[in-house]
Amino acid sequence: MEAKQLTGSQAVLEAFIAEGVDTIFGYPGGAIMPIYDALYDYHEKLKHILVRHEQGGIHAGQGYARTSGKVGVVFATSGPGATNLVTGLADAMIDSTPLVCITGQVFAHLLGTDAFQETDIINITMPVTKWNYQITDATEIPHVIAKAFYLAKSGRPGPVLIDISKNAQLQKFDYEGYTPCNHVRSYRPKPIIRKEYIDAAVALINGAKKPMIAFGQGVILGKAEKEFKKFVEKSGIPAAWTILGLSALPTDHPLNVGMLGMHGNYGPNVLTNECDVLIAIGMRFDDRVTGRLDKYAKQAKIIHLDIDPSEIDKNVKADVGVWGDCKETLPLLTLGIEQKERTEWVNVFKEYAQKEYDQCIKDEIYPKTEEMTMGEVIRVINEISKGEAIMVTDVGQHQMVTCRYAQFNQSRSNVTSGGLGTMGFGLPAAIGAKFGALDRTVVAVIGDGGFQM
Repeated sequence: MEAKQLTGSQAVLEAFIAEGVDTIFGYPGGAIMPIYDALYDYHEKLKHILVRHEQGGIHAGQGYARTSGKVGVVFATSGPGATNLVTGLADAMIDSTPLVCITGQVFAHLLGTDAFQETDIINITMPVTKWNYQITDATEIPHVIAKAFYLAKSGRPGPVLIDISKNAQLQKFDYEGYTPCNHVRSYRPKPIIRKEYIDAAVALINGAKKPMIAFGQGVILGKAEKEFKKFVEKSGIPAAWTILGLSALPTDHPLNVGMLGMHGNYGPNVLTNECDVLIAIGMRFDDRVTGRLDKYAKQAKIIHLDIDPSEIDKNVKADVGVWGDCKETLPLLTLGIEQKERTEWVNVFKEYAQKEYDQCIKDEIYPKTEEMTMGEVIRVINEISKGEAIMVTDVGQHQMVTCRYAQFNQSRSNVTSGGLGTMGFGLPAAIGAKFGALDRTVVAVIGDGGFQM
């Protein structure tokens, strides 16, 4: 292919098109203006959503990524524009949301001079990105952006930031096409699955009398919902979810026993400390799920499935750590385990659920007074949506009520700020969620504090 002359800005947009990007969220400013100028000629292929604040832009990118399963893309200018992304980057990092953020930067010869709107965004964002990089020469743009998309979406996903100086955006160079990245030296997105750990996990599960599953967002990120459902149904094991795992298994599934943790359901929380084998799948034993670690599931053998080896033994010591992509590890477990019904054990969860409903939930969703309750609102939404809507929540009590009572029939339906708990997340994330799933109804549930933020 014969090389053609492109500016760095054009090369950025060519890379996006090659990666299948269709939507960008952003806010222009001086240091990123060359990319916005170039965008004019790409408007038929790339839709740009103008936000009113860069933090809103990155939360919209998160919402888009969570509902579409694609990488969210965000633009911001240098200095205050770039620093306004930091909260969203931290949010995306802890919730494993794939993003590629492009920030403009001052001319390369001004770096380090405290030039107007210059900020060292690389060092600022290093702790809250999976990878970041500063480009001062346009010839680097194609391969750096290819690497950015690969790192953002592979393995355990996360946010990546690429800072591009203004001279690199304006610079013309011989563009030789775009080659997607599929390998980075020393980076292994999927650990090698070890048969001995699969066999050890199968033995524990087959020997268990009171096993329980705790599943998180790893099931959704791994696109392993079908594999997970087969595992649950063959094993007959009751399964409880973290708030980011919500919707990976339909809420009305007979083995879905509710929400874990501080704001969760009665049964799965009590029975976490009675089960003999706890199978954690794509979750990280967050403090909101475990409470005091010295009292958490001490009687149980722990099996922990995760794509990120650093999560194994981080908070809760695993008896068997199964490293790998759960889309690949779950079928291996399903193949080895015995088919069981475990009716007596499942009925214990049902008894707790009935007790919780009679003593707490019934009056919350069907209030006896004329005063409206949050639970009643979610119940009415369920009746209207029939479990098909995407529910986007801000952070606070309404978030927990929505997660507890919302009904979901399909995956990627619950969008919320989990690990960071960012107030102000809800409205922009709902806008992004709609662009990520144009054919679906999106409902935003936001408290007054979050809405004002």
